[in-house]
Amino acid sequence: MKRPLITFIFLVISYFCYAQAHNVSDGYQAPSDPLVVENLEEWQDMKFGLFMHWGTYSQWGIVESWSLCPEDEGWTQRKPEHGETYFEYVKNYENLQTTFNPTDFDPAKWSDAAKAAGMKYVVFTTKHHDGFTMFDTQESDYKITSPKTPFSTNPKADVTKEIFNTFRSDGFKIGAYFSKPDWHTDYYWWPYFPPKDRNVNYDPEKYPERWEKFKNFTFNQINELTSNYGQVDILWLDGGWVRPFNTIDPSVEWQRTIKVEQDIDMDKIGAMARKNQPGIIVVDRTVPGKWENYVTPEQSIPEQPLGIPWESCITMGNSFSYVPNDQYKPAKTIVETLVKIISRGGNYLLNIAPGPNGDFDQEAYDRLEELASWMNINESAVFATRAVAPYHKGDYYYTRSKDQKVVNVFHLSEGSKYQQPTQFKFPLPSGFVPTEVKVLGYTGELQWTNENNEIVIDSPNIKLQYAGVIQLISE
Repeated sequence: MKRPLITFIFLVISYFCYAQAHNVSDGYQAPSDPLVVENLEEWQDMKFGLFMHWGTYSQWGIVESWSLCPEDEGWTQRKPEHGETYFEYVKNYENLQTTFNPTDFDPAKWSDAAKAAGMKYVVFTTKHHDGFTMFDTQESDYKITSPKTPFSTNPKADVTKEIFNTFRSDGFKIGAYFSKPDWHTDYYWWPYFPPKDRNVNYDPEKYPERWEKFKNFTFNQINELTSNYGQVDILWLDGGWVRPFNTIDPSVEWQRTIKVEQDIDMDKIGAMARKNQPGIIVVDRTVPGKWENYVTPEQSIPEQPLGIPWESCITMGNSFSYVPNDQYKPAKTIVETLVKIISRGGNYLLNIAPGPNGDFDQEAYDRLEELASWMNINESAVFATRAVAPYHKGDYYYTRSKDQKVVNVFHLSEGSKYQQPTQFKFPLPSGFVPTEVKVLGYTGELQWTNENNEIVIDSPNIKLQYAGVIQLISE
């Protein structure tokens, strides 16, 4: 039975919230390395980043990697035209390498649009779970620079290098997404056994030599990424089921599916990454401890501030990977999401998926341009800010400057268009007494009062877009 599109979208979004769910505050260990602490502080100032899922799967317009996984999930359904049997499907999926030729690839176009929209860092999928590397690894021929891949003859064939160099030159921090599980290598999914689910398909304790080869394979690829691609600020490791067995949280449903030890020696990997890139932030997603320097709720926003560094990764459309005719969120929704995240102390990593031609849909560029118009006016209330109580009251959301001399108050409204009130009315943070009040985007004189720790502002004669932003300044 075919599921309606809206049901399919719900399953996709629900899965991703479920797949990476964990008790984000439990077991967090703040880094002690001064360079990491400094880098993390700078990253928290940046607030807004660009995420990109891109690989050969964009040619079929399907969910990235997951259709290879034999778990019984509705959203991983395989289309019959891509293979009648599972093994035929896998062969055809892997043969996408031989037709991948994204000749419209132009990272400067992405960087220019993202920078104008206020994005400050980028995280790019150098390798997803399917094992196809978007960088020039020496560990595998399943890569974009292989002679098997038509794009390998292009001067920009090493797209990871091109993206990192371009965005770095534009002042972005650079993040390398890397999947710890690899469903292509024989060291993880051994052809001797059929894969059963997302996990390694053999018992590493029963076949330690094979697991050791996988550990070396993973170590070597991460060594390449952190050695050969200039400054890398964030190592963003996905696939939290590859973890020491003793770190499993039985209260999290998906972690209960892990049945075998999958320790890849993160101490060794982390030490190597820090040697190659002093101060690099390591994000070993969902594995609490010293290598999860910030936590990463997916397709969701925590209801309250977490008190630790965190980042919500959320799609601009409905899918992390490119699908034809995806439904992109309105700019108002994206602004509201940003406001909610930063008011709770987090960062917003917004995913846009390039298509098989190597470019974004025009609608994605339109959204970035719309964001730029809002950000040009309101950026001082967004960047280098932190959460401040009361965080959220009614339609109002709060941030503060790091020196605590400025409080920013965002007003949001329901509906498809921003409804500007005749008066802004909201409580002040405890102990904060403003001497100056601004509505960003308005240069005239404001009428405002402060009575009983509550600010009332007559709405200025200016049309505000997406969200109103009030800036309170104290001496």
